[in-house]
Amino acid sequence: MKRQMIVAAVAVLAATPAAAETVVVTADRMVDVVAGTVVEHPAVFIEDGRIKSIADARTVRWGSDVRHIDLSGKTILPGLIDMHVHLDANPLYGGYTGLQFTDSFWAIQGVANARAMLKAGFTTIRNVGSENYADVGYKQAIEEGLIEGPRIVPAAHALGATGGHCDQTYLPPSFKAKGVAVGDGPQELRVKVREQRKYGAEVIKICATGGVFSRNTEPGQQQLSEEEMRAIADEAHQWGLRVAAHAHGAAGIKAAIRAGVDTIEHVSLVDDEGVRLAVARKQPVWFSMDIFNTDYTQAEGKKNGVLEDNLRKDREVAQIQRDNFRKAHAAGVKMVFGTDAGVMPHGTAAGQFRTMVTYGMTPLEAIRAATLNAAEALGRSRDVGAIAVGRYGDIVAVDGDPLKDVGVLTAVKAVIKGGKLVSGD
Repeated sequence: MKRQMIVAAVAVLAATPAAAETVVVTADRMVDVVAGTVVEHPAVFIEDGRIKSIADARTVRWGSDVRHIDLSGKTILPGLIDMHVHLDANPLYGGYTGLQFTDSFWAIQGVANARAMLKAGFTTIRNVGSENYADVGYKQAIEEGLIEGPRIVPAAHALGATGGHCDQTYLPPSFKAKGVAVGDGPQELRVKVREQRKYGAEVIKICATGGVFSRNTEPGQQQLSEEEMRAIADEAHQWGLRVAAHAHGAAGIKAAIRAGVDTIEHVSLVDDEGVRLAVARKQPVWFSMDIFNTDYTQAEGKKNGVLEDNLRKDREVAQIQRDNFRKAHAAGVKMVFGTDAGVMPHGTAAGQFRTMVTYGMTPLEAIRAATLNAAEALGRSRDVGAIAVGRYGDIVAVDGDPLKDVGVLTAVKAVIKGGKLVSGD
């Protein structure tokens, strides 16, 4: 009888869920990205990974059962969001130099890239295209606690046209190399949307135009028709997915906007009509312009094996893209933070904040691009993008005031993801 009672008691204890841990994060200051103000002496209470309440640390008290993360002397902000990342890319191996490695090398080295993004303060990223569903694998491994990294919104394989930027363009015909998600015509591309979603994609990436780092394509060249892009967007939206379009050229940008694409990537050669279309469209469209990475590619690309033709294209669009960033922002286009990390080292992504301010944004606008705006563009405003009740306890800490000097974001002092300190003392 006694043994039966012990067994029953153990069973009850096993069936009782463990009490959720409560964490309180305190700092000298907090940037409220919603109000656009700085809050003094915040105390952010996080329970079971989400923010439960926010109080004044000078007046609130907590018990010994609450774990305290003390960030005295620091300013805290929401965890940052990079909307254009390639975890299984590595800028050290350009051109044909990547062929020295076996196929699985690229997924394995991406583990370090995921960790670098997190340590740099990016607690959420959108990975816009990877081989062999690597980004889906990273997401699963991070969620299982096997590797460190940010929250990932994966795109899996990018969709494109035969011979276009998203196809395999570096190898001769004898290799019979073809992009996994390449399709021609609306129906083929609808099928590719369904395939990527089936295997874990949470956003659909397409290549509307040629690109800088592909071979035998030019950035300004439209490669998917408006009809094809509309079919992709309609199919993705039917499944509850959003669409990101790689689009450098003016014609491809405008076709993507008219087709209902949600975010336009790069946007290098956008013209005045494209800017007007973006501002006027009732369904929000966001520009994600990687205006920082060219500093790295022009300085290090040749040494890393990047072909001269690719460096030439990069030089030709770089300043035009930066000037068009200023123009689009001044016109009121909705903007998000996207760096194309993988073209430059992942851990340097926060360097783009300074460049965005140089080309017209205020520090607050640049920060909102990587928090509030990015969360809205992802459709995940209930989860990320602000230090607010109900959202994940994703927080970064810096020295100084980022609303005066956004450059302090390049030296993040602490990173908290879901209420757990993942970087910093």
